[in-house]
Amino acid sequence: MPAAPLPPDELDRLSLLDALHLLDTPPEPVFDRVTRLASRLLDVPMAMFSLVDADRQWFKSRVGIELAETAREYAFCAHAIGMSAPLVVHDAREDRRFSDNPLVNGPPQIRFYAGVPIRTTAGLAIGTLCALDTKPRILSAEEVQVLNDLAAILTKEVQYRERMALARDELARSSEVLGASEARFRTIFDIASAGIALVAPDGGWISVNKALCDIVGYSEEELWRLTFQQITHPDDVAADLGLLEAMVRGEIDQYQLEKRYIHKDGGTVWINLNVSPKRNAQGAVEYFVSVIKDIGAEKAAQADLAALNAELERRVALRTAELVEANRRLTETMERQRAAETALRAREAEIRSVVENANDAYISLDEAGTVTDWNRQAEETFGWTRSEALGRKLEELIIPDEYRQRHRQGMDSFLSTGIASAVDQRLELPALRRDGSALTVEVRIRALDFGDRTMFSAFLHDISARKQEQARREYESRHDPLTGLLNRRALLESIPMAQARARRSGKTVGMLFIDLDGFKAVNDSQGHEAGDILLGVIGERLRSGVRKTDSVYRLAGDEFTVLLEDMADTFDDAHTVAEKLINSIAEPVELPGRAVRVRASIGIALDTGKHERGPDELLKEADHFMYQAKKAGRGRVCSVRRPC
Repeated sequence: MPAAPLPPDELDRLSLLDALHLLDTPPEPVFDRVTRLASRLLDVPMAMFSLVDADRQWFKSRVGIELAETAREYAFCAHAIGMSAPLVVHDAREDRRFSDNPLVNGPPQIRFYAGVPIRTTAGLAIGTLCALDTKPRILSAEEVQVLNDLAAILTKEVQYRERMALARDELARSSEVLGASEARFRTIFDIASAGIALVAPDGGWISVNKALCDIVGYSEEELWRLTFQQITHPDDVAADLGLLEAMVRGEIDQYQLEKRYIHKDGGTVWINLNVSPKRNAQGAVEYFVSVIKDIGAEKAAQADLAALNAELERRVALRTAELVEANRRLTETMERQRAAETALRAREAEIRSVVENANDAYISLDEAGTVTDWNRQAEETFGWTRSEALGRKLEELIIPDEYRQRHRQGMDSFLSTGIASAVDQRLELPALRRDGSALTVEVRIRALDFGDRTMFSAFLHDISARKQEQARREYESRHDPLTGLLNRRALLESIPMAQARARRSGKTVGMLFIDLDGFKAVNDSQGHEAGDILLGVIGERLRSGVRKTDSVYRLAGDEFTVLLEDMADTFDDAHTVAEKLINSIAEPVELPGRAVRVRASIGIALDTGKHERGPDELLKEADHFMYQAKKAGRGRVCSVRRPC
């Protein structure tokens, strides 16, 4: 039985595996859910999350097998971690690598194996997600994808824990000046998107931030008069207090809990609670640090997931995408940061974790506009790494050329007067990524005064997708979907603006009301599809038959209008345009199977600005003369100056 070769990065791999503190730990629901899903979706009796140690493989999570670990020399997973693609063994007895393996010829009688490496952020494979069967089988491409998707869930969880461990180590080495740290802590504490609180041993609130007040609906002063027990749902108080007491006794270092708060309005708020203690030199608890995240939307999503799982049992192959989405909704937890020498540095450590893992980009600037801090989300949003961004001017990194002078002037103005339009405001501003692509960000900036110097802290959130969706909806609300022309709503909005421009310039606004003659006959005889083609052609002819300063609208059915601007105070120009459009409309239109002709009747109304006229009044007059044109024989133009 050939042994699996050692990976070239074996020492680094084992070191990181040990640092993750996963080996020889109790089962965890986040991993057990995935192995249960693997067993169910792939219809195999055994599934494990295996960690490959120096001389053994240990199962962090397992389904259908009693063994907690095996020797590494017998482990299929020892082969899998050295591969870039999933390892699939259809029949172990026919594979020379495993045919004489004790796990194949003895319990648990492995015949089939499929395993996907679980990697850290540096690509080090610490173990696998694997599925096993006691009989040979062929794994379909869809089933391989399911296994890959489930392994991606474990990979995200492992990488999250890796980042938390690295953040804890980095923060433990922090040596910021105490005064700056306190001010920075207070600023980030106040504007953090997660709820943060310092809680007394008896449950009273010592300090709370605005995000927590928003979650529960109470002001900071109102919370000071309450305890956390008083706003916790009665069914959740016992579990919370039990964990708190275990932490006070030193049985656990920190705990994470999903529970419910009672909102000030009487409603229930689901939250994810992470609590760690701050102890004094004698080991007694001085206060608790609580991080609170509103997970109401995630709880609703979990209810949806329960219904989805029922469908998964019937149609496994169609549900891989939903499983990936379900993983995205799983609650992320935060690990406890070790207490620092002083309460101030302990706060700094907690807030540093929040900032580094925030969903918003966080950027800190000195008074010269130089970047002094740049978190991971800033790297992902703008494409510059932290090392590249630190020490450079902000305008060199993300501010478009046309806004750079305004940015510098705004900073200079604030430093000299203490007044700036961007500070302590929620603004939407354009920005640039490293590759030159544009995006729109929502910005919140806070200025901190340290006596003889000023520091700026900013949170930025990419809202490009939201702005594009708003623009799309606005376009659809003002345009006809068939012809692409502006619609009735756009017309009623455009008329007052055109009248205002005309009054300023002393010009006249004209309205052409157009109704097609013979369209119904074409629509009835050729069908609605042909009618739609005809309307599209007529719409394009109208658009190309007027000036760039004029606008064409489709009201409904076969009714169109043209808004004429920058006209002299005469009907002659309007009649000239109308006659031109009648001739253009009368040209044959090629439809599937035959060519057709339609004509048009046009009514004209003018607003010379001498009398106040509303949009409806102008439209009504043009509509009236259009009907006069129809009565006079169709294919005509009528107006008050040239009645039919």
